[in-house]
Amino acid sequence: MDIDADDPHGNYNDGNRAFLQAFMNRGQLSFEEGRKILAAIFTVQSRAEVRPAEVTQEDFESYISAAADALSPFDYEIRSTQHQLTKEKIYAVVNSMSDPLTQSATIRTQEEIFYIKRLLDAMFETHNTRRREVMAITSIQAMEKKVLKGVNRPANDDSQSAVDKGLTGGEAEKLLEKLEAEKWLERSKQGFYRLSPRALMELRSWLVEAYNEPIQEGEDADEWQRIKFCEACKEIVTIGQRCAELDCNVRLHNICEAAYWNSRPNKQCPRCETEWDGQHYVGQKAVTTTEEYLKGKRRSGGVKRSRAADDEEVPVAESSNRRSRRASPEPEEEEEEEEEQEKEAEAEAEDDDE
Repeated sequence: MDIDADDPHGNYNDGNRAFLQAFMNRGQLSFEEGRKILAAIFTVQSRAEVRPAEVTQEDFESYISAAADALSPFDYEIRSTQHQLTKEKIYAVVNSMSDPLTQSATIRTQEEIFYIKRLLDAMFETHNTRRREVMAITSIQAMEKKVLKGVNRPANDDSQSAVDKGLTGGEAEKLLEKLEAEKWLERSKQGFYRLSPRALMELRSWLVEAYNEPIQEGEDADEWQRIKFCEACKEIVTIGQRCAELDCNVRLHNICEAAYWNSRPNKQCPRCETEWDGQHYVGQKAVTTTEEYLKGKRRSGGVKRSRAADDEEVPVAESSNRRSRRASPEPEEEEEEEEEQEKEAEAEAEDDDE
């Protein structure tokens, strides 16, 4: 399709509005998805069939640019990132001003907002330790009582605790389905929920502020943190590889590693110089490559995990204002947590086999 050089946006018309509406309804958009939308719009405008293959990258980018200009006065912007698995470029409309969790409160109930916060705590605290950085949770873990119900403290140092009734298992399942449909979450074939590209772009600053410890003057700037960035592309890593040294923060996306190592004289960690073996994982692979998980997958039967353990009341840590109360867990505590995670992963594997 031709674009008028004097008006790169082709005037902001009904076609642009239809594109933006379709974009926002999907939550995030790839070029291939955008081509289908634009082909339908161009077909209506020209009264002749336009196939997706006829829509060019230039067409797509012109509509993205026009949409970004239209959203700017409302404190929204369009950002893009590469998908951590497919390397496909993903675009999303992102709130550029306020806390995205607060913004989503307009379409979520208070109980749903609290559940989402506990879900994030499970991903980025419980299942994200020095020894095992999963940053994803299984369907079973998302239904645990400590995630379904709990007490949350409001932000801004408000001393009054906000107590929610929590969600039932059915309500949580429906919410997870909505979050997946709205492209806030992705669910793998193995049943692990993780943040989508849209969520990582929207929540980038919030995740760092919520889960990383601030570096005080005189402290080691390389101290282990929960949220880490790819050494190559500088985006958050929730799927990829890690340095074998437990206290080192160097991480790489799988999609970035080949080009990164090709640009370096050796395959050693750029910070601690530990040999990089590519066998230490970030994401669900940190669980699915363990002997415990594989042993569970190999079994043809076995006893299912008792739901009584899930129904036991477990105190839930407050999910806001972590800086005032959070300390790095002791190694013994981490080992106990990870042993429990291994049992949960094994139970999940047994359920999959059955």
